[in-house]
Amino acid sequence: MTLQDLDPQIAAVVDALPFTGLNAETLSMMRGAFPPAEVSDRVVRTDHRVPGTPEVPVRVHRARGAEGLLPCVYSIHGGGYVMGSYDMDDARFDSWCPELGVVGVSVEYRLAPEVPYPGPLEDCYRGLRWVHDRAEELGIDRDRIGVAGGSAGGGLAAALALLARDRGEVPLRFQLLDCPMLDDRQRTPSSRLDGLAVWSRESNTFGWRSYLGDLYGGEVPYTAAPARCEDLRGLPPAFVSVGTVDGFRDEDIDYATRLNQAGIPCELHVYPGACHGYQMAAGSAIAIQSERNVRAWLTRQITH
Repeated sequence: MTLQDLDPQIAAVVDALPFTGLNAETLSMMRGAFPPAEVSDRVVRTDHRVPGTPEVPVRVHRARGAEGLLPCVYSIHGGGYVMGSYDMDDARFDSWCPELGVVGVSVEYRLAPEVPYPGPLEDCYRGLRWVHDRAEELGIDRDRIGVAGGSAGGGLAAALALLARDRGEVPLRFQLLDCPMLDDRQRTPSSRLDGLAVWSRESNTFGWRSYLGDLYGGEVPYTAAPARCEDLRGLPPAFVSVGTVDGFRDEDIDYATRLNQAGIPCELHVYPGACHGYQMAAGSAIAIQSERNVRAWLTRQITH
């Protein structure tokens, strides 16, 4: 796969990116490569710390002047399990909160390899449970809480939906999975492609090795790699999106298919010529269509 396989509008953006392969030597540099986005004054952001050892930081986003109990999108940032911050959610919630009428909650989970599985997932779960338990205080309708994430955040969101189902403490309304990172085994044709833009096969291996630690290559629980889950019954409705030039293409399509086979309504979108992280080409026709599809689906989940 090369830039020639990409949609031209996306290729023009990707070609200008300063990305290098992700490994132990480049990780520190990559962690500092994404400065916080400018934020809007239409949204009030408040930072909290979920008690425990360690404390889990969460950021609550709410449209200025919004009243009553609103649906909640509990968001988990991407970054291959090894980088990123909840600051990455600020721009999206700056538009979603006032325009869709939701409360956004972003969780700052600990990163691998310093903290491997299950630490990051348990951080996400503790944050979710805190939101559910304090829903009225936060202005949230606890019957309309869903999880969302992209890339590794999508993998964590899928795993969080499984964990919430298994523990039975927090009912979820939906799961929004954008190009989720689901399968550590890298056995699918798309996961074994060379020359993938943005997130290569080698970077994917590094991410999974970092996240799984000593579990890598052995018996991996499905709450670490959701693609390994054989019984997907009892999960909330799902949205899955991925590009055709993304190493996660095949595992994501398979997960969406198996959700539907298990009786879980799942809307699947596969975008021709889109690589991992294609939303960076914000003005491209594909990115615009993708955002339109997400908003339409999300609106149905929170209003019905």
